[in-house]
Amino acid sequence: MKVSGIICEYNPFHNGHLYHIRETRKNGATHIAAVMSGSFVQRGDVAIMDKLERARLAVRSGADLVIELPVQFCLSSAENFAAGAVYLLDALGAVDEISFGSECGSTELLSKALSAVESVSVEHADEIHAIMEKGYTYPRALTSVINGTDPEIGAVISEPNNLLAIEYMRALKKLSSSMKPFTVKRVKAPHDGELPSGEYASASYIRERLASEHSIAAISPYTTPMWTEAITAAHSRGEIAALSRLERVMLYKLRTTTPEEIASVNDVGQGLEHRIYGARMAGSLDELLFTVKTKRYTMSRIRRIMLSLLIGITREDMKQLPPYGRILAFNERGREILARAKEHAAIPFAASIAKLSQLNETAERFAELEIRASDVYGLALETVNSAQKDYRAKIMIDME
Repeated sequence: MKVSGIICEYNPFHNGHLYHIRETRKNGATHIAAVMSGSFVQRGDVAIMDKLERARLAVRSGADLVIELPVQFCLSSAENFAAGAVYLLDALGAVDEISFGSECGSTELLSKALSAVESVSVEHADEIHAIMEKGYTYPRALTSVINGTDPEIGAVISEPNNLLAIEYMRALKKLSSSMKPFTVKRVKAPHDGELPSGEYASASYIRERLASEHSIAAISPYTTPMWTEAITAAHSRGEIAALSRLERVMLYKLRTTTPEEIASVNDVGQGLEHRIYGARMAGSLDELLFTVKTKRYTMSRIRRIMLSLLIGITREDMKQLPPYGRILAFNERGREILARAKEHAAIPFAASIAKLSQLNETAERFAELEIRASDVYGLALETVNSAQKDYRAKIMIDME
């Protein structure tokens, strides 16, 4: 029995994800445990479909166990996203390796890049700060400095999947985890690629085609028939989510908050709260976002902050690692993973968020944010769903 962990969003699942799972199996994995974003995703957006439906489809598509990544980690930096997800896999106590995609396809090169990033961030801190003073983001400033010292590593960290892979390896190192890293070279379509390549297309491209053409046929070549069918059904029920439907509640939230409240939100710093507060006159979500955006503050970061403000995620909420693992779906092999985890898990893993919330004060707060996130997510659907849905959620157990 070899258990491989995968960190994913499946927003939606596409042929590149299927390739990743197959390559992970080829590397010897008999079981796959996935940690998946729930209602919101790291780019600062709503998930295209309900998390329980995506978890159900993930199990039918090759994963054996799906665990939810808490919303505060989903709506945070790549470092925090990776830290929360890797911790959950490590805390399960049953995972042998972590499998992730990368543009370079080499754990050795990624490890070298991690060492370079760690050393340069300390030894060249003044140079990085000087570049940031010109209005650039930290990753951009870091890449610029590394390009001047080691162009090969600079090329590695300029790719988005490589950067996230480095954060996974950083998290493994911080935890002194026994899980081994394994990377699958990303094929054909690049991350956030604007055009498909054969049967491969990025999740961003698929979402854009679905939103602009309102045609399932437009996306079917790039995902599996099962996912195409599920997206079709969700579309017909009015259950495809869109961030634009949260426009008025986000504008309302900003217009009724204070600079101090904004300052307490995770990832707000360096006076950004004043810039955001100054955008409260905006008459649309796009106007708000473009008013705040600068070279230093990416659109993804601003969207994450605005969603965190809406949900109520604060800087304090990022000081604790997940106190539990919430199970969204599993099959027979997933049950075997959980059986192994019973003897070694560092935290409880269960399906009921109501029961998990009763563990301690930290668990209660994590559950509160998750339920609130699901309630907000319901407003992003064409057909608004009822509140407190997380309490009534039925996980998918697939024993076929």
